[in-house]
Amino acid sequence: MKIICSKSELLQGVNTVLKAVPAKTTMPILECILIDTTDGQIKLTANDMELGIETKIKGDILDKGKIALEAKLFSEIVRKLPDSEVTIQTDENFRTLIKCEKAKFNIAGKSGDDFSYLPEIEKNQMVVLSQFSLKEIIRQTIFSIADNENNRLMTGELFEINGNEMKVVSLDGHRISIRKIELKEDYNHIKVVVPGKTLNEVSKILTGGIEDYVHMFFTGRHIVFEFDDTIVVSRLIEGEYFRIEQMLSSDYETKISINKKELQSCIERASLLVKEGDKKPIIMNILDDSMELKINSFIGSMNEDIDITKTGKDLMIGFNPKFILDALRVIDDENIDIYMINPKAPCFIRDEAQKYIYLILPVNFNAAAN
Repeated sequence: MKIICSKSELLQGVNTVLKAVPAKTTMPILECILIDTTDGQIKLTANDMELGIETKIKGDILDKGKIALEAKLFSEIVRKLPDSEVTIQTDENFRTLIKCEKAKFNIAGKSGDDFSYLPEIEKNQMVVLSQFSLKEIIRQTIFSIADNENNRLMTGELFEINGNEMKVVSLDGHRISIRKIELKEDYNHIKVVVPGKTLNEVSKILTGGIEDYVHMFFTGRHIVFEFDDTIVVSRLIEGEYFRIEQMLSSDYETKISINKKELQSCIERASLLVKEGDKKPIIMNILDDSMELKINSFIGSMNEDIDITKTGKDLMIGFNPKFILDALRVIDDENIDIYMINPKAPCFIRDEAQKYIYLILPVNFNAAAN
């Protein structure tokens, strides 16, 4: 095999597929990036058997063939090459010569025939949306997946499509994030759980253009994302997702309307007094026209009043400040509504159209100690 391409094109391709190279594996071939030119295109592929990424790059093919190169070494070589044309040439023993200007690397490769290709997926159920919408909906929900593997379903996000609406849900046992977007067409009902790792990696590759589209395909076991010159195939998380409907009560005893930026800035200031791993809650004391926020930690204490519009009862309630901030940072509205029932029931941050709902469980606190 012999190819010539620009360093920038090669680096972009390598960085794209590198996201699917496993950190640890008992199969050395999976630690490789496959370069395959047998069908007249330069394709780079990586696959950890859960997530696979294939991308095409522009360049000239002088001799067709394929080679598997150790991903970490290959990516570091490409990164350090001068910004010029790169030639990659292999021999029958899989020795690989990488040339760029005056730099020459000679490294050992592996047979491309041993590489695990991406699974062939039947492209029956397809959903189309803009790269911008997909990137945004991931950003607005991904922070509340669980990072421990004790409950696999919590490490993924529910993608549910009904007619022309797509709903994405994530939860970690302390909070739930729900976002809904309108699609341009009606689709059959689809309900799958996509691994958080897959969505994180897809989000990094997406350019996020409003005019650029993503085609998503669904099967019983896999989801496929196709966009630009890239294909991402991921296994789904199997199992029945949590029934969250009964938790989404529309009842409330206290409702406050508040300027989002003011509340966010105030909690960010209060968080200066909370060290990583410190479980100190932020206390909200809700009165008629104002809300007092206070925090009391080992470092010090802080309190601040914010103007609000209140409906219903006065209330004192405590939250993990990080959970409130995570939600506020992904809401674009100038003013938000927060609905509460009592100090032990979850609060809801939601808009009237319910395009977004953020449910956050409160933290028990001793009012006397604050």
